[in-house]
Amino acid sequence: MKKTAWGRRPFAECVPELVAAARGDLEATLVIQNIRLVNVVSGEILPGMSIAARGARIVYVGRDVSHTIGEETKVIDGGGRYAAPGLLDGHCHIESTQMTATEFARAVLPLGTTGGFFDAHEISNVLGLDGLRFMLEEARSTPLAAYMQVASCVPSTHPGLETTGAFIGPEEVAEALGWGDDMIGLGEVMNFPGVVYGDDKMIGEIQATLAAGKFADGHFTWKSDDWRLPVYAASGVNGDHECVTAEDVIERVRLGMYAKMRQGSAWHDVAATIKAHTEGGLDTRRMILVTDDRSSESLMNEGHMNFVVRHAISQGVKPVTAFQMATINTAERFGLSRDIGAIIPGAYADIILLDGNLADVNVTMTIAAGQVVAENGRMTADWERYKLPATAYHTVKLNRTLTADDFAIAAPVADGIAVARAIEVVENHVDTLERHVEVNVKNGKALPDPKDDLCKMAVFERHGKGGGHALGIVKGIGFVKPAAIAMTVAHDSHNLTVIGNDDELMARAGNRVAEMQGGVVMWTEEGVTEFPLTVGGIMSDKPFETVARESEAISQALLQAGCPLNNAFMTLSLLALVVIPEIRLSDKGLVRISAEGIDIVPLFL
Repeated sequence: MKKTAWGRRPFAECVPELVAAARGDLEATLVIQNIRLVNVVSGEILPGMSIAARGARIVYVGRDVSHTIGEETKVIDGGGRYAAPGLLDGHCHIESTQMTATEFARAVLPLGTTGGFFDAHEISNVLGLDGLRFMLEEARSTPLAAYMQVASCVPSTHPGLETTGAFIGPEEVAEALGWGDDMIGLGEVMNFPGVVYGDDKMIGEIQATLAAGKFADGHFTWKSDDWRLPVYAASGVNGDHECVTAEDVIERVRLGMYAKMRQGSAWHDVAATIKAHTEGGLDTRRMILVTDDRSSESLMNEGHMNFVVRHAISQGVKPVTAFQMATINTAERFGLSRDIGAIIPGAYADIILLDGNLADVNVTMTIAAGQVVAENGRMTADWERYKLPATAYHTVKLNRTLTADDFAIAAPVADGIAVARAIEVVENHVDTLERHVEVNVKNGKALPDPKDDLCKMAVFERHGKGGGHALGIVKGIGFVKPAAIAMTVAHDSHNLTVIGNDDELMARAGNRVAEMQGGVVMWTEEGVTEFPLTVGGIMSDKPFETVARESEAISQALLQAGCPLNNAFMTLSLLALVVIPEIRLSDKGLVRISAEGIDIVPLFL
């Protein structure tokens, strides 16, 4: 990695100092004594152990490290607590927390997360490489062992299916991978049909990644027994988080891929996928626990990787095995096991101390890069805040004022009944279902009936590239009163998306989001709830605690309007993501994802 204020220097630069400190010729800067070591390399728990570190790296692990202690050494009595490697998130989009990298670090370090692999394709879809660059530079300023991936999906498929704020191709991938060793690879390759059928852009991006000696992550949503999964794997993509069944995990592992098991805020896949190990008996060394997306309120109320590890243990995974799946397995997937993922000599001193039973994952101290940064759930370290560039702001270029007429759906008949394709939301899952529903038509306009749990949905291009928009119908929102939600968090193109059952309220909500320069607005006859997101229209520059409160207020407003979905806002934010089955809406139209590929289909049958 690049040198940082936290002393995360390349291993080779540190060797003379590390060896001298291990001998005792140089004193350790930190010693932790009397701990039960969770050795994720050997799969053991070793009592009566101690750890010595100098600067950001560990120099000695053993029963007696007294020879490393000097006058300036900070000595911590572990009191018999467990000491485990800091937890790693193997697939995460920081922007999906609606926080900057600084506030994300403040949120997760007290929870035991000391590093991760971050695919900044959300901000990249808005601002391209400029957005990726400032995310990387800000992450470097934090205590986290943060590794960034170049977005492969800008756009997620191609410009004919959606409009994004930028474009990233093979040349841009090659450029970004040269920014440092912490640019670890290519982010999830969502255009899996493009890879399978030889799309020049996708193949070129993967080639640029492999040529740089980096790693390509995947996103394959066809069935696990589809003959094209081995084709996808042949490209060099060897990690995938789109596993929703045990069979998905089994087939990927058998092909040499890393199967990432996801427990986000709104998609709960660990209980099903972990059965590949607990019932299928597969070796877990190529299985990784990840979050993908967790909201700020989930971080505050449930946790981060500590929550995911605890959940895996509750599903029958042995505690040490679960820790392996969030530490050493993750590090090995990205070729970084000398630096992170284990408490071994030479590795970064990213260590967590845990009280009580190991299965409780009760983190009471977090050490990152050899410094105590959090205790008892609170940050104890601070650092100079990164200043975001001016280009991070004022990115909503709607260039129009919305009216109720913008939400009128033209029907194929003048009056009577028409059959339309509706997007049905599936709670706690990323996929949707295509439903064929009857809608009333009057004067040539379709009138989806809220009594049938139908809402209108609109996506407006907001990057200043033509201002097109498309309309659709959504089933399963649950509104029981006139209501509308508008947001510029709409993966992955992040155009302005509006969902509701009242055209006037939809226009008001959409216009207010544009006025705020991004965010979320929930509008009912009783009042308005706002969640401003002025950084790229998808993140807030406010403190973590404020972001969590504002996010939770949107959740409560949705619930009060009748929407019962768990983490409803995050679920709704995926309804424009045109690479996940079965059907979505972009600014170009209704997009269906099938075994044959990804195509625009008409709203009415």
